[in-house]
Amino acid sequence: MKFLIDNIFLVALAAVSGLMLLLPTLRNGKRGGAVTPVEATQMVNQRQAVFVDVRPPAEFAEGRIAQSRNVPEAEIEQKAAALPKNKPLVLVCMNGKASAKTVEKFRKQGFAEVTSLAGGIAGWVQAGLPIAKG
Repeated sequence: MKFLIDNIFLVALAAVSGLMLLLPTLRNGKRGGAVTPVEATQMVNQRQAVFVDVRPPAEFAEGRIAQSRNVPEAEIEQKAAALPKNKPLVLVCMNGKASAKTVEKFRKQGFAEVTSLAGGIAGWVQAGLPIAKG
């Protein structure tokens, strides 16, 4: 106890540092747990996850992740039924913000495991991963 009192500044600094390290993890949990491009690729390879691109068809045609399915955000209610509910979904948009907000819409449609691609298609390209056109 004497150590804590004598070193209160160091204890406070350690507590603040720990909180700052946990903050990004806590934020990701609230957003539906965004995954990096590498983590998303591992999910596809190991657990047969499905990429679902929520961008409009014109943006999807300009560049997309190979094998991804286009379900524009405005059409989720109509097109979600065609997606497998027994596989994880990785939602993709341009920069990761729209897909993070869309996670809850898919959960309401009965999909248990839904996540967002951190950085979206821009993050995918920045990571040096290939995209398909057309």
